Amino acid sequence: MLTALFVSCASAQSEERLKACAACHGADGNSTIAGTPSIAGQPRIFLENYLVMTREGIRGTDVMQGLLKGVPDRDIVALAVHFSKLKPGTPKEETDENLFRRGREVAAKNRCASCHEKNFQGREQMPRLAGQREEFLAEAMLQYRQNRRPGGDTLMAAALYGIPEADFKALAHYFSRLK
Repeated sequence: MLTALFVSCASAQSEERLKACAACHGADGNSTIAGTPSIAGQPRIFLENYLVMTREGIRGTDVMQGLLKGVPDRDIVALAVHFSKLKPGTPKEETDENLFRRGREVAAKNRCASCHEKNFQGREQMPRLAGQREEFLAEAMLQYRQNRRPGGDTLMAAALYGIPEADFKALAHYFSRLK
């Protein structure tokens, strides 16, 4: 059994849904697949919002939209609770000190912590950036900046305005190495 809390809070199909999530996002919520975000330790409200928007076809991939189509709110809540309680993984990749330092400077200059919290663990509807997959973060920032992120947040597009795209790599490297 994957988790008693999840199964007790949701429908009979819950364990199958959880297995479907784990196939891409990892059984522990820490993705090992390039381009697929880790969801362990994400704020519950962020996960609930993202899952509802994906179910409604506003965000997410076609695969995720298909998996979530018709999923009742109680199961969405149970999924969000489950993954929000999992421990985020620790960064395994080596750190490029110059890129890390540049990312820290860019994050401070642009006040990224004002929404994502001082340790970038996220809060409420703002996602956790700490320990997230580097390539995922870099691509997400680029999509926000170019207004290509499905269901994108105009606040993020504005926050990234004026930051050179070269600095997205530094930001992604910095955030991905945080615990």
